[in-house]
Amino acid sequence: MSCNISAPKRSPRYIPGALIFLTFLLMAVLAPYIAPHDPWKRYEPYLGPSWIHPLGTNDMGNDILSEIIFGSRVSLSVGLGSAIISTLIGTIIGASAGYFRGWVDDMLMGITDIFLMIPQIPLVIVVAAFLKPSPIMITLIMGLLWWPSLARIVRSRVLQVREMAFVGAARVIGFSDRHIILTDVLPNTIHVIMPKFMLTVASAMIAEASLSFLGLGDPNAKSWGMIINFAFSRGGFLNGYWWWYMPPGICITLSVLSLVSMSLLLERDQVSEHVTS
Repeated sequence: MSCNISAPKRSPRYIPGALIFLTFLLMAVLAPYIAPHDPWKRYEPYLGPSWIHPLGTNDMGNDILSEIIFGSRVSLSVGLGSAIISTLIGTIIGASAGYFRGWVDDMLMGITDIFLMIPQIPLVIVVAAFLKPSPIMITLIMGLLWWPSLARIVRSRVLQVREMAFVGAARVIGFSDRHIILTDVLPNTIHVIMPKFMLTVASAMIAEASLSFLGLGDPNAKSWGMIINFAFSRGGFLNGYWWWYMPPGICITLSVLSLVSMSLLLERDQVSEHVTS
């Protein structure tokens, strides 16, 4: 027994953001096939844009366009990985607290409150400064820290859904709590999870770019943030080599804006549906 009470309406307003983000995803997946050069191969350094090197080369002679294409893999994997981890943790904790209530709710929300008091970005910076920086480490740290707000949102929604008639009917029939949560409660909570998931991807991408720009990222990982860091520290900004630092900045901006726009549209549609209902 299941009842989907809140299926979001499809709207053409989602298309621009979805197409932009899908483009970057395809670029990351197809990087070995669409990159014009090996991003680690060295040519003459500080070359300007040309037919051979559309975005020139950096101080080491690496083709910048190829670096940006391969950099999408690191930046997007950090964003998506962090969001998946935090979403799984937040959903499990929020759904458990909202459905079982009582001492389970008190304990899980107490843990959530503790994590909410942790200064997330400063802690990530401190950990990245003392440990060996790597995309995997940054992904794990952000994924393990950024779930509390989602847990509270999921809990609030589950508290509403668990009191509805179809959930009560499932209990009377004799379905287990696990079955009810997976087939009745969570499907009617997806619409509040997805906007938060998209915002988490965007936040993680910005955080990774910020850490890399501060020199706390993995210098061997060709992420968009690390490309900007090298441009800043190796004369790209000083000498006006816009083809070195502007393209990765534009990639970060477009990918983040596409995610934020889709998240805001989803939330706006949810509010509209709630008001009309």
